[in-house]
Amino acid sequence: MLERKTLHEGWTVAAGRGPVPDHIRDAGAVPASVPGSVHTDLLAGGLIPDPYLDENEKTQAWIGITDWTYRTVFDVQPGDAHQELVFQGLDTIAKVRLNGVELGETRNMHRTHRFDVSASVVDGSNELVVEFASPVRAADAASLALGYRPHTNHHPYNAIRKMACSFGWDWGIDTSTSGIWRPVTLESWSDARFGDARIAGVRIDGEARLQVAVPVRGTASRIRLRVAGVVHEADIVDGWARVDIAVPGAELWWPRGHGAQPLYDLEVDLLSSAGEVLDRLTRRIGFRSAEVRLEPDADGTAFTIVVNDRPILVRGANWIPEDAFPHRVDRDRYARRLAQAEFAGINLIRVWGGGIYESEDFYAECDERGILTWQDFLLACAAYAEEEPLWSEFEAEAAEAIARLGAHPSLVVLNGNNENIWGYQDWNWPQRLDGRTWGAGYYYDLFPKLVADIAPHVPYTPGSPFSPDRDMHQNDASNGTTHVWDLWNVKDWPHYRDHRPRFVAEFGWQGPPTWSALVAAIGDDPLTPESPGMLVHQKAAKGNDKLTDGLTAHVPLPNDMADWHWAMSLNQAVAVRTAIEWWRSLTPHCTGTIMWQLNDCWPVTSWAAVDGAERRKPLLYALKHAHRERLLTVQPDGGALVLSAVNDTADRWTGEVVVERRSFVGGVLATERIAIDVAPRSAWRDALPDAISTAGDPTQELVVARLEDDVAHAFFAEARDSQLAAAELDVAAHPTSTGWTLEVTAHSLVRELTFLVDRLDPEAIADDALVTLLPGERATLTVSGATDAAASDFAMTPVLRTLNDLVQGGV
Repeated sequence: MLERKTLHEGWTVAAGRGPVPDHIRDAGAVPASVPGSVHTDLLAGGLIPDPYLDENEKTQAWIGITDWTYRTVFDVQPGDAHQELVFQGLDTIAKVRLNGVELGETRNMHRTHRFDVSASVVDGSNELVVEFASPVRAADAASLALGYRPHTNHHPYNAIRKMACSFGWDWGIDTSTSGIWRPVTLESWSDARFGDARIAGVRIDGEARLQVAVPVRGTASRIRLRVAGVVHEADIVDGWARVDIAVPGAELWWPRGHGAQPLYDLEVDLLSSAGEVLDRLTRRIGFRSAEVRLEPDADGTAFTIVVNDRPILVRGANWIPEDAFPHRVDRDRYARRLAQAEFAGINLIRVWGGGIYESEDFYAECDERGILTWQDFLLACAAYAEEEPLWSEFEAEAAEAIARLGAHPSLVVLNGNNENIWGYQDWNWPQRLDGRTWGAGYYYDLFPKLVADIAPHVPYTPGSPFSPDRDMHQNDASNGTTHVWDLWNVKDWPHYRDHRPRFVAEFGWQGPPTWSALVAAIGDDPLTPESPGMLVHQKAAKGNDKLTDGLTAHVPLPNDMADWHWAMSLNQAVAVRTAIEWWRSLTPHCTGTIMWQLNDCWPVTSWAAVDGAERRKPLLYALKHAHRERLLTVQPDGGALVLSAVNDTADRWTGEVVVERRSFVGGVLATERIAIDVAPRSAWRDALPDAISTAGDPTQELVVARLEDDVAHAFFAEARDSQLAAAELDVAAHPTSTGWTLEVTAHSLVRELTFLVDRLDPEAIADDALVTLLPGERATLTVSGATDAAASDFAMTPVLRTLNDLVQGGV
């Protein structure tokens, strides 16, 4: 039977050609971790400080322009078996040698590389060497050889097959690292073995079916599979074993909020003519159907993700690599992040195309949680040459990724690229390309053919944003998917309501990391928005200017760092909440949103809802509120105020909404009772009467809509232009075995009440935030952690924060 021996022990790494500091050169070969990277090996050896801290990124640029050599020795008794050396991930330009024999050169971080070493491996001790060329110099050289192609940021990442954001991004650190980032194994086999299997649990005509196509290398007779009580055997024909059978005992897999997520263990054995098991593969699978419906209507073309014939209203988030050094992310960390996604009401994660094809751990967690996944092919914000050697590399990496990921029931979209077709149309690429290829052959030819052949049960789209007609504008809000970035870049967040898209695949607003993460990463004294470390940790072009411009229409710009941090954190949360509630109010015209972005890969000012220290920013709570399965929201629309009720549950939502126009001090100025009857997975909206929607004094009035526990607030004036007074409230903090219960009573209008509990304990977590209370209203919040705090701490600034704080007593 196939045997696998991991080769993760005894590695060293040494610097080669490059501007290497003397102390690194003098250290010679240092212990290396596999899987790992140069940066993390040097960090573990005490040879560099943490690249995430202060201005260390700048001082470590030499690592990316240096060659590195990894070396180990392993023992083996090969016998008569076939021997294959398998690298699941080499980052990136590498030569592999075994016992002095060059096995080959690799140029792709995103694929597995196999080498037949049957003739190279010897009994006893074997020396394995991997020589990595500088990725920065390799990318520059490849760009010259292929011809210039437009790209964002400062390195030509589009010239080699390395994780694009390894070279830095507008939220990411530039590490340009090298290393053996995924496992290494020596595989031994005698008679036969499996190749890359194509496995799908599908639903056809209401029936659960298992489809398996697996290539076989060597001499074998048949396969035997077991799943959900079914045992089936199939012959091997022309080197392939193919199965398509009903699985009558299997139940359907559903997205979260729509049903259960039953998963089944699949076991496939490769059998000799005598019945001996030669190889075995296992998968955990689910059964579902998925499609993307592109339906023309009077408003354009709708974009709807459909699972098991049920349209899904998407409440999504974009995902970047969880760490700048992805090998450090284990299943527990994926689980923590996806639990935060669940907390935020997220039902789809889009894996962005400037990162990686995510790991089996990531997809297994999504399968189990019912979180839908959308995986970009790894091309982002750049033109890509279609000539060799890139074409063959794309073909190999895509085929491998499609086969691996296609077995996961959560995967419902494979997407050709991020913003490249749009970029070709709108970013002046044709003039710069001067006739050179730019990637269209991948998006419209190679990738769809591979998906149709390997995983036809997974819908494919050529790009994001995407219009079904390739000759149309590819970021047309009326057709397909759109990215909405003019608000952050140019306008202000209330203008989200100018957009009536069919499906939003990207939009977002920046904010700083939590305070505890910020001060742990940046030691500036004084710490200001423009101090040196802060600027290193702000990667967006004119990012601080955009933060300021997007704030001052709403509240004055604070001159205190703690207030600045709170103001920008709150503004990020309100901006994204505003967009989501507006677009959800347009259901079913708009069928989904995917905010940018759920996570960070290091401590940085960014669009993330969870910072690089894994801590919840106020934005995560805004997502929780805006993503409620039953959402009441009051929206300005066409000169009026509109009440919308969005029902993303399986049950009809009926009741009487009490809508009031009230003064800030609590008086009821007008009341309307409105009966609603909202069908499952749909929305209702209607204009409010003038008595509600017309303010007597906009500076001191608001609208409140309430149906049992569902409450919406709408204000007539910006906070800075209103008579919002200082918050008057009482906080009673009661210790519990795991933290605190906080009982808050408001004596005035209190807007966006938030406890920044990480200031008391970096690991403390509040169960809610961004709470608005009218005079006399109460709220109870729970805090886990901060057990060493005093009860009085929770009533003190800067732990207790409100929007009121930033208005400085009103006008």
